[in-house]
Amino acid sequence: MTCYVYIIECCNGMLYTGVADDPIKRWVQHASGKGAKFIRANGFLKPVFLESFKDKSAAMRKEREIKCLSRDEKLKMIFEGRNLLDLFGLRQP
Repeated sequence: MTCYVYIIECCNGMLYTGVADDPIKRWVQHASGKGAKFIRANGFLKPVFLESFKDKSAAMRKEREIKCLSRDEKLKMIFEGRNLLDLFGLRQP
């Protein structure tokens, strides 16, 4: 089953990393205030990164890896790496 790692930019500029099998559904939950406490506290602005994996364990490994990165390293990955939002034309400047 395909699983995704995503990064959301919060209203205060902070970055939240998560895993979901249906990222659009999960983003709607976050945006409506029914997602993670971090997003509720910092506000949902927009998704900025999406990457697919063949299974949940691979996605969770990538999530842990991303959470260990510095903010600058995360931004570099978002703008220079493989980002499915670019493929689908969903990333906003």
